[in-house]
Amino acid sequence: MHSHEVLKRAAETVGVKALAAQLRLSPALIYKWCQEWDPNDPDIGGARNPLDRLADVVRMTGDRDVVNWLCHEAGGFFVSNPSELATDMSTELLVNTQRLVKEFSQLLLTVTKSIEDDGMIEPHEADRIRNAWELFKATVEAFTVACERGAYRTK
Repeated sequence: MHSHEVLKRAAETVGVKALAAQLRLSPALIYKWCQEWDPNDPDIGGARNPLDRLADVVRMTGDRDVVNWLCHEAGGFFVSNPSELATDMSTELLVNTQRLVKEFSQLLLTVTKSIEDDGMIEPHEADRIRNAWELFKATVEAFTVACERGAYRTK
């Protein structure tokens, strides 16, 4: 889906005029954001929208904190697609299933170690739990992508 289509669908949930009023922008600008935009085609009436600009920031800087922040604002977390990990993943189902179990065990061990010393999870311990969780999610995603690519099909 293109960015202008995403914005159009989002704007339709509350109405362009209401969205423009909340953002203190003109409805015309919101409508332009919701149309296709191509800098090389003057006949296309859209305008470069905030989603395109954020994507440019991420591409230019290579820093995904913008995406992480936006996901956090939406009540979630960003997990990147593990395309390089998924292509390197062994086609041995048992080996990769064991990898999932190992990463999950590591996550549980991190939680256990965090609370066993004083019965509380301190901020630095929460950071370690977050890192273990992110590694586990990446491992599960890589496994899932490998499944989707047919890595474990019988011949």
